[in-house]
Amino acid sequence: MLLCLTANHRIASLELLERLSVGAPAATRALVDNESFVTGAVVLATCSRFEAYLDIDEPLTAARTVAVESVLDSMAAASQVSVSELRASIAVHEGPAVAAHLFAVTSGLESVVVGEEEISGQVSRALHAARVDGTTSGDLERLFQKATHTSRGVRNRTDLHGAHRSLVRLALDLASSRVTDWTKARVLVVGTGRYAATAVGALRAQGASDIEVYSPSGRASAFAAARGIAVAQSFPLAAASADVIVTCTTDAVLHADSFTPGHRLLVIDLGLPRNVAPDVASVAGVELLDLETIRLHASLDEFQAPEHARALVCTAASEFSADLAAGPAITALRGEVHAVLEAEVARARARGADDATEAALRHLAGVLLHGPSVRIRELAAEGRIAEVASALELLHGVRAEPAAAIADDVAHSA
Repeated sequence: MLLCLTANHRIASLELLERLSVGAPAATRALVDNESFVTGAVVLATCSRFEAYLDIDEPLTAARTVAVESVLDSMAAASQVSVSELRASIAVHEGPAVAAHLFAVTSGLESVVVGEEEISGQVSRALHAARVDGTTSGDLERLFQKATHTSRGVRNRTDLHGAHRSLVRLALDLASSRVTDWTKARVLVVGTGRYAATAVGALRAQGASDIEVYSPSGRASAFAAARGIAVAQSFPLAAASADVIVTCTTDAVLHADSFTPGHRLLVIDLGLPRNVAPDVASVAGVELLDLETIRLHASLDEFQAPEHARALVCTAASEFSADLAAGPAITALRGEVHAVLEAEVARARARGADDATEAALRHLAGVLLHGPSVRIRELAAEGRIAEVASALELLHGVRAEPAAAIADDVAHSA
């Protein structure tokens, strides 16, 4: 059974998300190592959400309850927040609802800026990280791969495609009320990661050309050379002459003593954990635009999701859930057919059959399996997977344990 625990910008404070982004990933990994019923986990952490996707070994209410409480306890301890506070800011999805949620997230429909472009890459990197850590599972692999495929479909078949929406661009749009002419603005970007690269592209789209990059970890030279921008050797000196600073790094937190009082400056903090301490806003002449402020302005009509995109996500989620429910039955049927096939291939070989005969037998088995496999998926989508299991046992003598919870949920959502 699949579970998703999510704390996101709609239900959790920025402070809580910040704490989760620091401590919770390691805690989720520990669940896979220490809890026998957790067979896989993928963690998605961005500036507007923290989500733990879990593969639970048993589709039982008791296992689900234990899993949720174990995740909450581990995440709360690692993030130094109370379990009650965390529980109040966590939403739990299970079964088909997990697919519907992740597909919407990956398509940018649940982002601060609806349709943002960065989230699909973040989802892909979350799966890759789980593979490297050895925490993913077969069902989670299929879930995340289907999410990426669905995201591409949404972008190609709706007006979200090519809209160039992102949190960075929204932040710069909001900043335009303070920056009268981007072509004359001196901009300092702090950070050299993917978000910093997005920031440089968005700044250029606004017309900015006088851009420097500063890296607390010393990686600015290669980043700057690849983008044709200057390198700032000293943050205080660069900040003293900048008009706008955009921070998106994991390597530093800037405090008030890093800025020159009286110098008019707009600081845009896109980091999570935050890159700019709250006391910076008290420095004379400095205006701070952080994720919390940006989030409050993200409900503009132009950033709302089209109904067509939602419909595509719902269809993809239903298909995935039906495939997941149908999996055990299809596997059982294929196992029975392949056993017969291998016996026939061996018998044919013993009688002198050549490679062409074996290829023909294997092709015939594939053709015979195609129709029943399609029908099993159709019946799963109708919530009739238990009937499929009974039919397989009656006609073929094979047992396929239906994913009862999934089958029931698919039926109710159909």
